[in-house]
Amino acid sequence: MSQPNKMNDADYTLLADFRATLRTFMAFSETQARNVGLTPQQHQALLSIRGTAPGNATVGYVAERLMLKPHSASGLLSRLEEAGLVMRKSDPTDQRRTFLQLTEEAEQLLESLSLAHLEELSNLKPMLLSMINQFC
Repeated sequence: MSQPNKMNDADYTLLADFRATLRTFMAFSETQARNVGLTPQQHQALLSIRGTAPGNATVGYVAERLMLKPHSASGLLSRLEEAGLVMRKSDPTDQRRTFLQLTEEAEQLLESLSLAHLEELSNLKPMLLSMINQFC
């Protein structure tokens, strides 16, 4: 990569290639989610819930992770709850707080999706690492 405050043609090409590779992965992810009957945002919400420690998954947490307003996240989570994929559990020490938990069906669905995603990342790893190494 060129000097920190100066870009050259190769820098632009590298950034364009990197962004295209990330978009390829995102398109893969979106297709995989739709193939199992989820929207990409629903898949992200399930992954966010599963990817945090028990007791940390709240509507606010999911909203933050998905860059949504809390009321939008609440609607998304309500739809997942109606689909039998998410349960809301009251905090035993503070009834005003609600924690989110995946159902067994959601756990199985998410595991299948995640394994496919890890395989795709493994396929993209050499290309991504090469580009990242050129940045640094």
